[in-house]
Amino acid sequence: MKDLPHVLCVNPWIHDFAAFDFWLKPLGLLGIAAVLRNAGVRVSFVDCLDRFHPKENQPVKTAWDGRGPFRKTSISLADVLPPLEHPLPFISKNFYRYGIVPEWFKNDLETMDRPDLILVTSLMTYWASGVTETISVLRSVFPDVPVVLGGKYGSLCTTHAKTHSGAHQVIAGQAEPALESLVKKFTGHDLHLGSKWQDNSPFPALDLCSCLAYAPILTARGCPFSCDYCATSFLEPRMARRSPEQVFAEISHWHHHFGVKNVAFYDDALLVNGPDYAYPLMEKIIGADLDLFFHTPNALHIREITPRAADLMFRSGFKTIRLGLETAAFSKDRRHDIKVRSEEFFRAVSALKAAGFKATQIGAYLLCGLPDQNLDDVAASMAFVKKAGILPVLAYYTPIPHTPMWETAVSAARFDITSHPVFTNNSLFPCVRSKEERQRISQLKNQLVSDIV
Repeated sequence: MKDLPHVLCVNPWIHDFAAFDFWLKPLGLLGIAAVLRNAGVRVSFVDCLDRFHPKENQPVKTAWDGRGPFRKTSISLADVLPPLEHPLPFISKNFYRYGIVPEWFKNDLETMDRPDLILVTSLMTYWASGVTETISVLRSVFPDVPVVLGGKYGSLCTTHAKTHSGAHQVIAGQAEPALESLVKKFTGHDLHLGSKWQDNSPFPALDLCSCLAYAPILTARGCPFSCDYCATSFLEPRMARRSPEQVFAEISHWHHHFGVKNVAFYDDALLVNGPDYAYPLMEKIIGADLDLFFHTPNALHIREITPRAADLMFRSGFKTIRLGLETAAFSKDRRHDIKVRSEEFFRAVSALKAAGFKATQIGAYLLCGLPDQNLDDVAASMAFVKKAGILPVLAYYTPIPHTPMWETAVSAARFDITSHPVFTNNSLFPCVRSKEERQRISQLKNQLVSDIV
C-alpha cells in the first residue's frame, strides 16, 4: 500500500499597521490538521506567527492571560500590493510584517520532508498581502507542490484571492466537506474523513504549536443574530453546537496533558440557551475544580447574563468579560442591530458585579468608525458605559464583503476599498471621511487608555 500523503499546514504572516496576540490561533486549520492526522495522514505545521519559535533569541513577553506581542518588521505597503487601477491613497501609518523572520520560515521549510500538499489558512480579510507573501515563499521552496488556500480571506474575497494569493486553488466556506476531494485531486489518495463537524471530530491539533500559552475553544459555529456589519451569518448560515460533555473533555485535555491555564472561547453565542448548554458546561468545570482562567474576546450576549449565569461564570473561573453592546443609542430607530435595551444592560452589569467580578474585568464593546456615524453618539456611549462602572472598549469598524453594510461602506469610504482588502483595515478608519473626525477617534481612544491607567 502506498504511504499516505504528507500534508503541510501553514498559518501565514500578518501584514498590518498594528497587531497583537489576543488569543489568536488558526483554529480552523488546526481542526483540519487533526482530522487528517486522525486518518493516518502525516501532518506538519508551520506557524509564521509563532511567538515562541525555537530561533527566537529575545525574551518572549507573555502576560498572565497568555497574550503577548508578535515580533514585527517594518515593510513597505506599496511593495506588497499588486498593481492598482487607481493611485495608492496617502497613508501615513507604518506598515509591518508580524511574525517570524523570513529566514526562519525558509529554514523550517527546507529542513522538512517534501510535502505532497500544502494547506494555508487566512484570517482577517485585510491581511491578504501577508497570505500572498507566505505563499510566495512556499512556492519558491516547493515549486511543484500544490498550495490550497482557505479561511476568511479565501471565503469573503474569493475572486481577489484566486487572482492575487498565488494559491493553486482557493476554497470558499468550510474546508472539511471538500477535504477528501482535495486530497484525492492533488495526491491521488482516497481518504474517508467524514464531514460533519461536532462531537465526532477530534480536538484541534493545538499540540502542533511550539508552546501553548492558552487554548482557544469553539463550542459552536454560527450565531442566531445577523448584524449588518458581521459576516458570521454568511460564513456559517446555520448554527451547530458541540455537546457540553465534549467541550468539557477538550478543556480538560489541554489542561491536564499540556498544562494550559488560560482558555479563550471563540464563540459568538456562548450563553444563548444557557440553562441547556453553558450552565451544564460551567457546572462540570466547577465540579472538577480545574482552576482555569476563561476569556470571552468575541463578546457575550447581554440578555443572557442572568444572576445564575454570572454566578456560574465567576465560580468557574471567567476572568475577561466582554459584552456586545455596540452602542448606547437605544431608540427604536437606531440604524443597526437591536440586541439589548438599557435596562437589560444595567441588569447584566449588576449581576456580574454581584457575582464578584471587578469593574476592570468587564468591558462593553462599542462600534466606532461606521459609515456616517455621529461621533457624539460614540462619546455618549462611552459615558454611558462608564456610568455603569465598567470599561468601554472601542471596536473599530472593518468593512467586510458579503455583509449587509458592505455596499454602504463602499459608497461612504474615503478611498476605493474594493481595490485591495488592505484598504478595509480598521486602523485606517476607511469610512471616516474627515481628518478632524479621525483625530477625534484617536482622542477618544487615548481617553480610554488614560481612564484605564
